Amino acid sequence: MAWRNLLQWKSLSKEVLDQTLIVTKFFCFLHVTDKYLCSSDHVYGSSMAPALNRTGDVVLVEKVSNRLGKLVPGDIVWLKSPENPRITFPSRVMGLEGDRVAYLADPTVETSTTTFVVPKGHVWVQGDNLFTSKDSRYFGPVPYGLLEGKVFYRIWPLLDYGSLDQGLWK
Repeated sequence: MAWRNLLQWKSLSKEVLDQTLIVTKFFCFLHVTDKYLCSSDHVYGSSMAPALNRTGDVVLVEKVSNRLGKLVPGDIVWLKSPENPRITFPSRVMGLEGDRVAYLADPTVETSTTTFVVPKGHVWVQGDNLFTSKDSRYFGPVPYGLLEGKVFYRIWPLLDYGSLDQGLWK
């Protein structure tokens, strides 16, 4: 009788361990996918209007292009704020390292154009809505290390569902 109970517990514990390993592998797969390949993010604010809605688009961010150096001016990227790394937001790449970027220091005055050469290892980003965007005009060029990925697809709202590949720059 004791052997029978022992065999039942052994069989049950093996089944529990097998199921736990399957669930653990699944969560590891989700983590790797979210951290290194692709994730979804929620857009707040109006700095990227009209390309992204201020009401809160949900977008897909692929995280390979920026690691391989495949960004081009016009791409929308997801980045950490240089001022507070807990805050992330989308912005449009206006210039890569070595590019000369001309921008309006004050969008209300058209003659306030300033030119800047983007240093090595950095990108110049600006929001599409110059009046509400806090971007490289405010905090300077952004190091590649703060870029989390390239925004490539809007999945919400359903009416605007579709590709954002270079947004308004097509």
